Amino acid sequence: MQPISRPRPVGSPRTAQGGFSLIEIILVVVLIGGIVAFAATRILGGGDRARVNLAKAQVQTLAEKVHQFEMDTGRLPNSLGDLVVAPGDAGGWLGPYAKEAELRDPWNTPYEYRAPGERQPFEIVSLGADRRPGGDSVNADIRYE
Repeated sequence: MQPISRPRPVGSPRTAQGGFSLIEIILVVVLIGGIVAFAATRILGGGDRARVNLAKAQVQTLAEKVHQFEMDTGRLPNSLGDLVVAPGDAGGWLGPYAKEAELRDPWNTPYEYRAPGERQPFEIVSLGADRRPGGDSVNADIRYE
C-alpha cells in the first residue's frame, strides 16, 4: 500500500525560500564581465587592422596619382609634394593630383617616396604603426606592389 500524500494547505509558509545565492550572482557577474572584455578587445583591436587596410589602399591610390603625373608631364615626380603643388620644371602639369592630407598614412606619418625604387621605377612606403622600417603584423611596412 502506498502512502497517501496530503496536499499542502493553501497559504501555508514555504520551508525554503527560492532565489540566487551570493556566489551564483558573483559568478554571473564575472562571466558577463569576461564576455564584455572579450567583445571590447575584438572591436577595439580591429582599429589597427582597419588602419593597415586603409594604408594599403592609400598606397595604391598614391601610386595611381604618380602614374597620372608621369603621363601628364613625361617624368616621375621628385617628391610626393609635386602631386600637390606644380614643380617649376614640370611642363604639362594638370594637377593638383593629391591633397596634402593624402600624403600621410593612417598613423599620421608621411609616406616615403623613392624614385627610382629598388625593383620598380618608384616606391611608396608606409612604415606601419611603429613608424620604423621592417616589422611584422601592424608594424610591417606597406609598399606599393
